[in-house]
Amino acid sequence: MVTLYQLEGCPYCELVADRLDELDVEYDSVWVEGLHSKRNEVKRVSGQRQVPVIVDEDRGITMAESERIVDYLDATYA
Repeated sequence: MVTLYQLEGCPYCELVADRLDELDVEYDSVWVEGLHSKRNEVKRVSGQRQVPVIVDEDRGITMAESERIVDYLDATYA
């Protein structure tokens, strides 16, 4: 199962969500707060408050930064 932590209106988050959709990867979205200081769930999962973040539970991967995430998705699910 893949979980995407994202922020509404974030173009980097949309890039990752679009790639997940293109690759037909089923995922859950967790919508986070706009204020960095309120993104405690993202910090708990990834150690930082930046989005997007994906958690690929089946592969034991937690990753931030949209470009890295898209490269990972392409390598893993394409």
